[in-house]
Amino acid sequence: MEIVSSVNELREKIMTWKKQGRKTGFVPTMGYLHEGHLSLVRESKRRSGVTVVSIFVNPKQFGPAEDYKVYPRDLERDRALLQREGVDLIFYPPVEVMYPEGYKTYVEVEDLQDRLCGKSRPGHFRGVCTVVLKLFNLVQPDEAYFGWKDAQQVIILRKMVEDLNLPVKIVPLPLVRDHDGLALSSRNTYLSPDERRAALVLKKSLDLAERLILDGEKDAHKVREKMIELIAAEPLARIDYVEVVNLNNLEPVEKLEGEALIALAVIIGRTRLIDNLRITSGGIEK
Repeated sequence: MEIVSSVNELREKIMTWKKQGRKTGFVPTMGYLHEGHLSLVRESKRRSGVTVVSIFVNPKQFGPAEDYKVYPRDLERDRALLQREGVDLIFYPPVEVMYPEGYKTYVEVEDLQDRLCGKSRPGHFRGVCTVVLKLFNLVQPDEAYFGWKDAQQVIILRKMVEDLNLPVKIVPLPLVRDHDGLALSSRNTYLSPDERRAALVLKKSLDLAERLILDGEKDAHKVREKMIELIAAEPLARIDYVEVVNLNNLEPVEKLEGEALIALAVIIGRTRLIDNLRITSGGIEK
């Protein structure tokens, strides 16, 4: 496994693999890896001849009052995990490589970027799309792997790829949870023991939604209100949003018919956490 930090080094490796006809799988990350990230790596290893992982804490997707400076970082830990998984290459660029002085170009997916997390994090998905498009251009992957935990991100990136005719397939994989049911996130490290226990209210609210739906409830408003009621009873929780939307265009739905996404963002102490439940033709996935 190699670690490269420059564009020229990366392109040289990619060009060699392309000449060899090797299929490239790509997992973009911000590092401080957990089992959710590693599940993406393993799928890439299974499906691709070469697996590239990027580690880059992208300043363009953090707001001015967000946690960019304190976001957890540990390259040596990440390197050891990825070495064990058999990753071929880590791309670990400094900020000045990705955004040199005078940088002025950004990518936006209109409408989709302004819903759900986009309401409380303006500019977040502009930063996500910009860095992912840059990484796609550099790595030139055949497939790129993302977790359904960030469902809005998956939907937005799919649209970006479709609209810009990018030759890469977005492969979303199931959300991964810890032993207590909390969705895995690098930000979970911010939680105190009491906050960790309180954070389980996100999963409990989704479990409640699932029971209501399986019992025949089709009214999205009623499901949402029951979830809000449960979360509001947790003293350490503050709701950012709880929404029931169409799984493809993120528009609010009144009836739970067809494909839908129940998504929520809740602030526990000072930590903002997200989670979701998807209703598809295959059933309920969370």
